Amino acid sequence: MAKIIIVYYSMYGHVKTMAQKVKEGVDSVGCAEAVLYQVPETLPEEVLKKMGAPPKDADVPVIKASDLADADGIIFGIPTRFGMAAAQMKAFMDSTGGLWQGGKLAGKPAGIFFSTGTQGGGQETTAMTWLTQLVHHGMVYVPTGYHTPKMFQVDTPEGGSPWGAGTFAGADGSRMPSEFELERAKLQGEGFAKVALALKSADA
Repeated sequence: MAKIIIVYYSMYGHVKTMAQKVKEGVDSVGCAEAVLYQVPETLPEEVLKKMGAPPKDADVPVIKASDLADADGIIFGIPTRFGMAAAQMKAFMDSTGGLWQGGKLAGKPAGIFFSTGTQGGGQETTAMTWLTQLVHHGMVYVPTGYHTPKMFQVDTPEGGSPWGAGTFAGADGSRMPSEFELERAKLQGEGFAKVALALKSADA
């Protein structure tokens, strides 16, 4: 059984919704199981209230850096702030120095999905700049590529790219993931699980 960790940060629920769909895709593949984790919050509660952020899902555990070492693959769900990963995600990765020194994540497959406020909000730059985290750990990046013909449609704005699944939240956060974006998230989970299983089998 391949254990896939999906670790994310979600302030308004967009990335959480995508994470649940990625998990559905992973779990649909035989001998693969996904576990959801959220990264620690770095903002004070009073600030979150002023921002109108709903309470975090108490059913999703908060991850510790050491949890990553037991995974056969890790998929990161990243909201974007000014074209890069939100500070909460970066703060969590900054806590993984011990894993880095011990090479505990080297060779593990990693994927990325994301949310931006607008079409030009940095879905690809978020993925590209997150690669620096993966490279320093020696992880194997698994992009989605153009895994569905629907990715070639341009008649409606949809999030995502060959780097990973994605959604547009809207500048005010009012837009939730579309059916197409959720479908892509599920496909990403399926494809990633197959790669993780293949790598796990090769190491056996």
